[in-house]
Amino acid sequence: MIKNHHKNTKSQIIDEERVAVITGTSSGIGFETALAFAREGYYTYATMRNTSKSDNIKEISQEENLKIDVLELDVDKEHSVKTAIKQILDQKQRIDVLVNNAGWGIWGCVEDVSIDEFKAQLETNFFGSIRLVQQVVPTMRKRHSGTIVNISSYAGRIGFPMSSAYTSSKFALEGLSESLRLELAPFGVNVIIIEPGIVNTNFFKPMRMAKKLELDTSYKNMTDEIIPRVISKAKLGIHPKEVAKRIIDAVKSEIPLPRYHIGDDAAEFLEARRSKTDIEFEDYIKKRYAYGNILLWD
Repeated sequence: MIKNHHKNTKSQIIDEERVAVITGTSSGIGFETALAFAREGYYTYATMRNTSKSDNIKEISQEENLKIDVLELDVDKEHSVKTAIKQILDQKQRIDVLVNNAGWGIWGCVEDVSIDEFKAQLETNFFGSIRLVQQVVPTMRKRHSGTIVNISSYAGRIGFPMSSAYTSSKFALEGLSESLRLELAPFGVNVIIIEPGIVNTNFFKPMRMAKKLELDTSYKNMTDEIIPRVISKAKLGIHPKEVAKRIIDAVKSEIPLPRYHIGDDAAEFLEARRSKTDIEFEDYIKKRYAYGNILLWD
């Protein structure tokens, strides 16, 4: 780590070295994004809840001589967030890019997802991002520069059945991001929303099922039929490297757009949302979520 013992040279290096902080980097989008920023010359903090899953990123970092520090950070815990960000700022005195990527999902219709399950979903996907923002923004404001990237989904703008808690968390994140972008604009800080379609990662493997789905609820046939079909589409999803590249391109843009979507499925759904009336779009979703030869909705 760079110390402050030798005043001029060392402090100058600190001042010039760009710093990126990415959450949820043990796999998938976070993993590829951390590598992408390090390859762009950023001193990158690859944070994750369980650092025992860091062997892969450490190995690549050593092979390519990348500046990557793996750091424990649990976005659900305020103390963990504060401790990690303090450590970064003590070492580098700056954070240029924050990528809020950590997240997970739960399957289930609204009646089948308990209040506690809804709270747990939002705790990570929504409040986790707020915790990071509140700790990082002060240093960005003081420097009058910086970029916050919030990883949403096309499910952050379209309500999908059987993933109501996940969709709600992403809608909330999008609203937060839009407000934050306006609040931070006078201070020279950018806020960007990234909306991937289905990504070929292990995201669906740990995705939880609402506990009530173990019972024979009114929605069980629906979820039993459709959820496996959605999961199977992950194999056709975009590679997380494509998402990482879009993030890098957005951050490097002179005037970043408020949001960027990625993937043919995201483009298709979002174009349908834009071009159709609400009722027309509902019909579109109903047909897309039909199973067998029977529509779920009349």
